[in-house]
Amino acid sequence: MVDHLKTHLEKLRKVSDSAKRRASLYTDMAKFDGKPTAQSLRCTRRASSPGKKMQKIGVALVLAPEPVTTPIGIVLMAAGTILEKKYNGATIHDIGHETKRTISTINDFKSTVM
Repeated sequence: MVDHLKTHLEKLRKVSDSAKRRASLYTDMAKFDGKPTAQSLRCTRRASSPGKKMQKIGVALVLAPEPVTTPIGIVLMAAGTILEKKYNGATIHDIGHETKRTISTINDFKSTVM
């Protein structure tokens, strides 16, 4: 009976230590409040598109009544369209899916060779 209680007490101590470690990790994560770090993490979830921004600026310049801004706006719209086609705005989610697909392709190739 005494051995059973000692083992139960040890299990409770281990659970208590684990809970304390988790709580300290969670409080450390709550202190993780750096603006540059938060901005970097936000960029991994959604990628900005510079082509769209250039197109918007180009439209604004075309609609401006001055004759000098119209050709500049047209050039910016064209450059934005080209950049939008060339720019790869992959997020961390897209990279994960592409990695899974690549590993699946490698496994299929491996199974056909062997």
